[in-house]
Amino acid sequence: MAIRGAALVSVVLIGLVAGGLWWWAVLRLAFVPEQAGVLEGAVAAGGWGLSLLPVHVAASRAPRRLGDRGPRRGSGDGISGAGTPG
Repeated sequence: MAIRGAALVSVVLIGLVAGGLWWWAVLRLAFVPEQAGVLEGAVAAGGWGLSLLPVHVAASRAPRRLGDRGPRRGSGDGISGAGTPG
């Protein structure tokens, strides 16, 4: 359990640092664009590009078809789509 906690803390810290760098770049581009350079532009564009990724989408355990109303009835071996169709 301690390893999971340490991994979670490190992931959160990396996320906070990356988010802080992105906000720094965006605010620098917004308020002092004459002093902002290529690095700030790249960080801001990269962060914006990442926001376009569908990171909220995760694979489900078993693909579902249109019209499915629950788990399939089959042979009971735990393999999706095995056995006789519902």
